Amino acid sequence: MTQDMPLISLDRTARPAIADLVYGELHKQVLNLDLKPGEKLSEAEIAKRFEVSRQPVRDAFYRLSKMGFLLIRPQRATLVSLISTRAVMQAQFIRIALEAEAVRHAATRLTAADIQALEGLIAEQAAAKDAGDKLRFHAADDAFHREICLRAGLEFTWDLITENKGHMDRVRMLSLAFSSQTAWDDHIALTRALADRDPDGAAEIMRAHLSRIHEQLIRIRAEHEAYFEDDDPSEASLPLGLREKRMP
Repeated sequence: MTQDMPLISLDRTARPAIADLVYGELHKQVLNLDLKPGEKLSEAEIAKRFEVSRQPVRDAFYRLSKMGFLLIRPQRATLVSLISTRAVMQAQFIRIALEAEAVRHAATRLTAADIQALEGLIAEQAAAKDAGDKLRFHAADDAFHREICLRAGLEFTWDLITENKGHMDRVRMLSLAFSSQTAWDDHIALTRALADRDPDGAAEIMRAHLSRIHEQLIRIRAEHEAYFEDDDPSEASLPLGLREKRMP
């Protein structure tokens, strides 16, 4: 673990419990790859960094382990879990099932003002892409998908997606160095389909957009082999129903 990481002052006047604040920060750092797959974590060091006791850190570690992001080893250092291809593909399956139907629903309901809001987020992505700011691009990408759900009246759907997309997010952070232009192009095409009130077209674009991660996984595993478990990113790892939905 990096020794020169700065102390983080947590707002103890906020409503969430300290354990929730510690969990939220660690969760964000795992997904953003500030904490790398395979990196060792120490309860004592994290507690010192956050200026809290070890109990909220222990609670946060437990929550993250249940989500598959930390590997707790009794009497040994806790590790940031390696990326599981199987977990990534299951997260993709959930997102396609929910978001393809969400855009189909949205295509018959979004107003001109809603489309304008999506175009604003696409512009934000373009600015982030041109600046080479991966974190900003990732945030705008998430905001685009979230906005579709919210403006279609499907906020609970987005909550469910958020709970299950974390394993994809780690791969997405690794892929943005070469995939941001394609993601941006997909969002433009999707917004056009929504503006044209084309439910089938919007659903197909969303399925194709979220299916790109399979090809990205193969490249990323070759470039960052040490970050991955030994499960196979081949065609056989795709859930049934997705094998014919990959991008040509």
